Amino acid sequence: MDFYEVYEEYYDRVKKFILASVKNPWVADDLIQETFFRIFQNLPQLRDQSKLSSWVFRIAANLCQDYFRSAKRSPVSWEDPPPGEAPGECSPELQVERYQLSLWVQDLVKGLPEPLRQVIILCDIKQETYQEAAALLGISLENVKVRLHRARKRLKALMAAQAHLPQDSPLPASGPPGLETE
Repeated sequence: MDFYEVYEEYYDRVKKFILASVKNPWVADDLIQETFFRIFQNLPQLRDQSKLSSWVFRIAANLCQDYFRSAKRSPVSWEDPPPGEAPGECSPELQVERYQLSLWVQDLVKGLPEPLRQVIILCDIKQETYQEAAALLGISLENVKVRLHRARKRLKALMAAQAHLPQDSPLPASGPPGLETE
């Protein structure tokens, strides 16, 4: 069985399994991608094809366990200051604004078409190189660059459309935090 057949057969089930485990769509997307990346890397070494299903889900389960282990060791909360900023430099109000802004941007990224969302998550969030993103997505390097450019452009337009409203118009529920006028 080749990788694409495995991907087609198991993607939805692996996605449901991981999402049910971690209960965070962003983390789940990362773990799903890592699961299929490992399957892609190691599929040729699988000797017994009858154990494919258990092997696939073992990879996914191990990645979920690794995620929870690392979360216990180095918990990062939205209250933590960004790298390079000392604790206490950031007011609680600013921390809340940053957290809300992060959620808003995540919602906007979720609204992008799948091909654009995939490439922006890989390149801008996971910090994968263009070459790594091309390999993971099975597209050319140039296609990664084009999709990333389009994704950033569309995300910028969505942000501008929601953030630059006339002063007297109410902010949409999914608009940027901290821009309310009182």
